[in-house]
Amino acid sequence: MTAPAALPESDGSVGSDGSVESMVDVQGMTRRYGAIVAAEDVTFDVRRGEMFGLIGPDGAGKTTTLRVVLGLLAPNAGTVRTCGLEPVKQGSLLSRKIGYLSQRFSLYGDLTVDENIAFFASIHGVKGWKPRRDELLDLLRMTPFRGRLADRLSGGMKQKLALACTLIHTPELLVLDEPTTGVDPVSRRDFWKILAHLQRDGLTLLATTPYLDEAERCQRIALMDRGRLLTVDAPAHLKQESGETIVEILARPKREASERLRERPEVADVQSFGERLHATLKGVDSAGAEAAASRLAADLAAHGIEVESVRPVLPTLEDVFIARIEGAL
Repeated sequence: MTAPAALPESDGSVGSDGSVESMVDVQGMTRRYGAIVAAEDVTFDVRRGEMFGLIGPDGAGKTTTLRVVLGLLAPNAGTVRTCGLEPVKQGSLLSRKIGYLSQRFSLYGDLTVDENIAFFASIHGVKGWKPRRDELLDLLRMTPFRGRLADRLSGGMKQKLALACTLIHTPELLVLDEPTTGVDPVSRRDFWKILAHLQRDGLTLLATTPYLDEAERCQRIALMDRGRLLTVDAPAHLKQESGETIVEILARPKREASERLRERPEVADVQSFGERLHATLKGVDSAGAEAAASRLAADLAAHGIEVESVRPVLPTLEDVFIARIEGAL
């Protein structure tokens, strides 16, 4: 995928043509459910034409933040503006400017693809919507299935149809809440390619996802945990500036290898990535990474552990995220 062009810095102001430069501007937002703080002092902005990701585990506050941005919930503190509007007070105006897609988008299984889109066009009061429908079905490669009942579509195709219904009124901002959860890997990748195409055509996207490989596709991401914002930055910059030295190890038995690595004084943390282990080193810079990897391999072999490969690697976004969470704790 072609990397999107860099976006200008934005301060939430209005451009010379009257357009809003920050499509979403959240300042010090806090939202509580009784005594439970779901989001605390959250601050970020989403710039026009950007693909922005809210990343974090379950319970991090991502969905609550989206609901405040959409005007479905009022913040207990702070300010929020979406498409230049106050979401709660100006909800009817905002609904014309945004599209919202969740992992449980409501389609009508006894209606065809065409009929579902027609229904959502009528809800939004879209006039002359048929050319837009045809354009979306062509983009989503669903034209051959326009007469098929929604209940007979695969999971990936149902999400594509939900996306078409969300986009039928041509929103300026598309908000997606974990849209590919439960979708197979091939359909998930195809869905994000479609989102990238929409962004190149000028659509602004704000998405939550538990998949860090999807987060890599965003121009900027906000890492959230336990209701608090840990950092906001470009994924590549987060990895470059992490300052961590990571050694990737493929060894058997894996469990014994992990336990032995944790006993080493230079190992700060060990995480499992499939069959491989990532050992985060402390007090070791990139120049000393090769020597440190060799020492770890020798130590594992001395304890009867078969080492197939060991090498220094750049930290992944998951490495960075785990380190940020542990640092916050």
